[in-house]
Amino acid sequence: MKYAASTGEGDEFWTATGALELRGLAKSFDTKAVLQDVSLKVAAGEVVAIVGPSGSGKSTLLSLLTGALAPDAGEIFFAGQPVRGRQRPFAFMPQQDVLLPWRRIIDNAAIGLEVAGWRRNQARREAQKLLKPFGLSGTEAMYPSQLSGGMRQRVSFLRTVVQRRPVLLLDEPFGALDAITRDELQRWLLNIWQQNRWSILFITHDISEAVRLADRVYVLPSEPGPLQGEVVVSRDIPRGDGFMSDPQVGSLVEQLYAVLRHVSGGPGSAP
Repeated sequence: MKYAASTGEGDEFWTATGALELRGLAKSFDTKAVLQDVSLKVAAGEVVAIVGPSGSGKSTLLSLLTGALAPDAGEIFFAGQPVRGRQRPFAFMPQQDVLLPWRRIIDNAAIGLEVAGWRRNQARREAQKLLKPFGLSGTEAMYPSQLSGGMRQRVSFLRTVVQRRPVLLLDEPFGALDAITRDELQRWLLNIWQQNRWSILFITHDISEAVRLADRVYVLPSEPGPLQGEVVVSRDIPRGDGFMSDPQVGSLVEQLYAVLRHVSGGPGSAP
């Protein structure tokens, strides 16, 4: 199966559905191993989270997926086919919004399409379609400095989604926000995911956030090795008000903390 990024000239989007699968990924820098034997599967329409101690290689794992780094061993598959080279079925949202301060919001939202080869006017029209559902109506002509942190993250997420890749990679998307804004955007993301059912793999330091947003949560150990402690979160548990007070949720969070304490090497360790 071959994929090509769209140029806006036809129906070339990455529309195939399928599972993302990592098989035995490993990465070292000089003589220091960072990742070893990391395997994972993300089904179509599934949200999977990875938590882990600082320095465990979470961001390195995303860099292997985006192609910014090459693995020393192992392979990445999508829809049963190996993912290699520059063309990849992923859209990546970094931890910081990295909006370009000299570009208006509509142009920041469209930049991923421009990089993929779209004409600027076409890219703008495509991004414009998503402004209203992303709660950004009326911001087209504004600059990033005129928006709140939460609104800037919405722009960053829109810029990721508009590329129409089948898998979204999110690196601590709400980590830099205050608690109230983070809660607001978690609710917003849950709602918009419910409408679109993207496949998402995301990294977070926040165990509660991982449990609230994901179908499954894994722990990446501090010493290189396989993912630990799969926790399955039922979608039957309401994810809105009162989510964290649900006894099932408390049990899942404690399970993850126990795994984190174990892989961090001490009873008092925390993410």
